[in-house]
Amino acid sequence: MTWVLNVSNHLTDNAESLAEEIVEGVLHSMELDIPLWEKEQAIKMYMEFINFLGESLLVMDEGVPQTLIEWSNKNAAGQVSPEGAISEIIVRYPPTRDIFTDIITKISLEFQLSLKDHSFIIKRINNMLDISLNETIFAFERLSDEYKEKTQRELDELSAPIVMIKDGIAVLPLIGIIDSYRANYIMEKVVPKISELRLNYVIVDSSGILKIDTDIARHLHQIGRMLDLLGIQTLTTGLRPELAKTVVKSGINMSEITSFANVKQALESIK
Repeated sequence: MTWVLNVSNHLTDNAESLAEEIVEGVLHSMELDIPLWEKEQAIKMYMEFINFLGESLLVMDEGVPQTLIEWSNKNAAGQVSPEGAISEIIVRYPPTRDIFTDIITKISLEFQLSLKDHSFIIKRINNMLDISLNETIFAFERLSDEYKEKTQRELDELSAPIVMIKDGIAVLPLIGIIDSYRANYIMEKVVPKISELRLNYVIVDSSGILKIDTDIARHLHQIGRMLDLLGIQTLTTGLRPELAKTVVKSGINMSEITSFANVKQALESIK
């Protein structure tokens, strides 16, 4: 198989120029303008890709270079943000395949490869690109889930901060939409923190709640009872008419709730 050695040597000897041709071709076809560091990184990765391809032809190795996997993961990580979109990376693969096909076709003609041998190399390249594409998508999904969980935790902390007013008294302002996830977060994370602060009173301010349903109302009532069992008196403020209506619908006895129009009134009631 003389063609294998010839093509392998050609690829490894010209890895840098071929990598530059691929990167420049993709950028031109997509009319992209990327930073110089990103361009140099892409060229370096494709040099590794081409060298690996050339060497793999000699040993019939169908794996992929570790550099390609790392590059795919890095591309995915770069898109994990509220504004990021994995499509920005995915759309680069079709023109990359086209340019690789053109390059291998020219090499096949130069070394007079048979259609079967030409097809073999193209399949090998497509297999490597498919692995890179899959790795990119899998990494993006994994990192996106981690990012969402981290963001959710941060939102949860912001939605129910403990604000110390003075010794023994704190305000727990509830902000945003309180769903079952956040209600559970308050019970599991916020209540234990309140207990550690050795408070006598907690003013639960509901004026910042956008919407709750009957199930959440029961959760919030349960939180109040948990605080009562800990010896902490709970005062509720900012309970708007629509929220109060939801509380009543949930079956909670409003007479059990010590309620005030605002935090100032609740503070004035504490002697």
